[in-house]
Amino acid sequence: MEKTLIILKPDAVQRRLVGKIISRFEEKGFQIIGLKMIRISEEMAKKHYAAHEGKDFFEPLVRYTSSAPVIIMALKGKNAIEIVRKMMGATFGSKAEPGTIRGDYALSNRFNLIHGSDSPASAENEIGIFFDKREILEYDPAGIQWIYDMSAGDII
Repeated sequence: MEKTLIILKPDAVQRRLVGKIISRFEEKGFQIIGLKMIRISEEMAKKHYAAHEGKDFFEPLVRYTSSAPVIIMALKGKNAIEIVRKMMGATFGSKAEPGTIRGDYALSNRFNLIHGSDSPASAENEIGIFFDKREILEYDPAGIQWIYDMSAGDII
Protein backbone atom coordinates (compact mmCIF):
# COMPACT_ATOMS: atom_id res chain seq x y z
CA MET A 1 0.00 0.00 0.00
CA GLU A 2 1.28 3.40 -0.98
CA LYS A 3 0.74 6.83 0.58
CA THR A 4 0.39 10.14 -1.22
CA LEU A 5 -0.15 13.76 -0.27
CA ILE A 6 -2.93 15.83 -1.79
CA ILE A 7 -3.31 19.59 -1.47
CA LEU A 8 -6.65 21.09 -2.44
CA LYS A 9 -5.30 24.50 -3.37
CA PRO A 10 -6.84 27.89 -2.57
CA ASP A 11 -8.99 27.93 -5.71
CA ALA A 12 -10.57 24.56 -4.82
CA VAL A 13 -11.44 25.83 -1.34
CA GLN A 14 -12.67 29.24 -2.54
CA ARG A 15 -14.81 27.64 -5.26
CA ARG A 16 -16.35 25.22 -2.72
CA LEU A 17 -15.18 22.11 -4.58
CA VAL A 18 -13.63 20.38 -1.55
CA GLY A 19 -16.46 17.89 -0.97
CA LYS A 20 -16.72 16.96 -4.65
CA ILE A 21 -12.99 16.36 -4.94
CA ILE A 22 -12.64 14.40 -1.70
CA SER A 23 -15.63 12.27 -2.71
CA ARG A 24 -13.86 11.18 -5.88
CA PHE A 25 -10.97 9.75 -3.88
CA GLU A 26 -13.24 8.06 -1.34
CA GLU A 27 -15.46 6.61 -4.05
CA LYS A 28 -12.40 5.25 -5.84
CA GLY A 29 -11.51 3.35 -2.66
CA PHE A 30 -8.64 5.35 -1.20
CA GLN A 31 -8.29 5.49 2.55
CA ILE A 32 -7.95 8.95 4.11
CA ILE A 33 -5.27 8.70 6.79
CA GLY A 34 -4.78 12.44 7.38
CA LEU A 35 -6.92 15.50 6.71
CA LYS A 36 -6.78 19.14 7.80
CA MET A 37 -7.36 22.71 6.70
CA ILE A 38 -4.45 25.13 7.05
CA ARG A 39 -3.09 28.34 5.65
CA ILE A 40 0.30 27.50 4.13
CA SER A 41 2.95 30.08 5.02
CA GLU A 42 5.22 31.41 2.30
CA GLU A 43 8.14 29.63 3.99
CA MET A 44 6.28 26.31 3.98
CA ALA A 45 5.25 26.81 0.33
CA LYS A 46 8.88 27.52 -0.62
CA LYS A 47 9.99 24.35 1.16
CA HIS A 48 7.26 22.31 -0.52
CA TYR A 49 8.04 23.65 -4.01
CA ALA A 50 11.84 23.84 -3.51
CA ALA A 51 12.44 21.71 -6.64
CA HIS A 52 11.04 24.59 -8.72
CA GLU A 53 13.10 27.37 -7.12
CA GLY A 54 14.65 29.60 -9.76
CA LYS A 55 11.97 28.86 -12.36
CA ASP A 56 9.83 31.75 -13.59
CA PHE A 57 6.66 30.31 -12.05
CA PHE A 58 8.15 29.67 -8.58
CA GLU A 59 7.32 33.00 -6.89
CA PRO A 60 3.78 33.24 -8.35
CA LEU A 61 3.19 29.61 -7.27
CA VAL A 62 4.34 30.38 -3.72
CA ARG A 63 2.08 33.47 -3.56
CA TYR A 64 -0.90 31.53 -4.92
CA THR A 65 -0.44 28.56 -2.60
CA SER A 66 -0.12 30.78 0.48
CA SER A 67 -2.92 33.20 -0.49
CA ALA A 68 -5.84 31.45 1.26
CA PRO A 69 -6.71 28.26 3.19
CA VAL A 70 -6.03 24.85 1.67
CA ILE A 71 -7.01 21.29 2.51
CA ILE A 72 -4.11 18.91 3.15
CA MET A 73 -4.88 15.21 2.81
CA ALA A 74 -2.86 12.01 3.06
CA LEU A 75 -4.30 9.05 1.19
CA LYS A 76 -3.38 5.39 1.23
CA GLY A 77 -4.06 2.70 -1.35
CA LYS A 78 -2.52 0.36 -3.87
CA ASN A 79 -0.64 2.38 -6.54
CA ALA A 80 -2.01 5.54 -4.91
CA ILE A 81 0.45 7.96 -6.53
CA GLU A 82 -0.10 6.81 -10.11
CA ILE A 83 -3.87 6.52 -9.78
CA VAL A 84 -4.32 9.85 -7.99
CA ARG A 85 -2.25 11.63 -10.63
CA LYS A 86 -4.44 10.13 -13.37
CA MET A 87 -7.53 11.26 -11.48
CA MET A 88 -6.10 14.79 -11.18
CA GLY A 89 -5.45 15.14 -14.92
CA ALA A 90 -2.89 17.19 -16.82
CA THR A 91 -1.21 20.02 -14.88
CA PHE A 92 -2.84 22.74 -16.95
CA GLY A 93 -6.61 22.82 -16.56
CA SER A 94 -6.99 23.97 -20.16
CA LYS A 95 -5.31 20.73 -21.33
CA ALA A 96 -6.80 18.26 -18.84
CA GLU A 97 -9.14 15.58 -20.12
CA PRO A 98 -12.83 15.63 -19.16
CA GLY A 99 -13.49 13.14 -16.37
CA THR A 100 -10.39 14.22 -14.45
CA ILE A 101 -10.56 16.70 -11.57
CA ARG A 102 -8.76 19.42 -13.51
CA GLY A 103 -10.57 18.51 -16.72
CA ASP A 104 -13.94 18.91 -15.04
CA TYR A 105 -13.27 21.95 -12.87
CA ALA A 106 -10.18 23.91 -14.04
CA LEU A 107 -9.65 26.29 -16.93
CA SER A 108 -6.59 28.17 -15.69
CA ASN A 109 -3.05 26.94 -16.16
CA ARG A 110 -1.94 28.41 -12.82
CA PHE A 111 -5.07 27.91 -10.71
CA ASN A 112 -5.20 24.13 -11.19
CA LEU A 113 -7.06 23.15 -7.98
CA ILE A 114 -4.93 20.29 -6.71
CA HIS A 115 -1.44 18.99 -6.00
CA GLY A 116 -0.50 15.32 -5.71
CA SER A 117 2.82 13.70 -4.90
CA ASP A 118 4.75 12.50 -7.96
CA SER A 119 6.81 9.69 -6.39
CA PRO A 120 7.07 7.64 -3.19
CA ALA A 121 10.05 9.75 -2.07
CA SER A 122 8.13 12.99 -2.71
CA ALA A 123 5.09 11.61 -0.88
CA GLU A 124 7.13 10.74 2.19
CA ASN A 125 8.82 14.15 2.18
CA GLU A 126 5.59 16.09 1.57
CA ILE A 127 3.61 14.20 4.20
CA GLY A 128 6.45 15.02 6.63
CA ILE A 129 6.22 18.74 5.77
CA PHE A 130 2.50 19.01 6.42
CA PHE A 131 1.71 16.34 9.02
CA ASP A 132 3.16 15.46 12.39
CA LYS A 133 3.50 11.66 12.74
CA ARG A 134 0.65 11.71 15.29
CA GLU A 135 -1.68 13.21 12.68
CA ILE A 136 -1.38 10.24 10.30
CA LEU A 137 -3.87 7.66 11.49
CA GLU A 138 -3.23 4.13 10.25
CA TYR A 139 -6.21 1.82 10.69
CA ASP A 140 -7.83 -1.23 9.10
CA PRO A 141 -10.64 0.06 6.91
CA ALA A 142 -13.92 -1.82 6.97
CA GLY A 143 -14.83 -3.31 3.60
CA ILE A 144 -11.33 -3.40 2.16
CA GLN A 145 -12.14 -6.83 0.71
CA TRP A 146 -14.72 -5.11 -1.55
CA ILE A 147 -12.15 -2.63 -2.87
CA TYR A 148 -9.28 -5.02 -3.59
CA ASP A 149 -9.25 -8.63 -4.73
CA MET A 150 -7.96 -10.49 -1.69
CA SER A 151 -8.90 -13.98 -2.86
CA ALA A 152 -5.26 -15.10 -2.76
CA GLY A 153 -4.92 -13.90 0.86
CA ASP A 154 -3.23 -10.65 -0.09
CA ILE A 155 -4.25 -7.56 -2.04
CA ILE A 156 -4.14 -8.13 -5.76
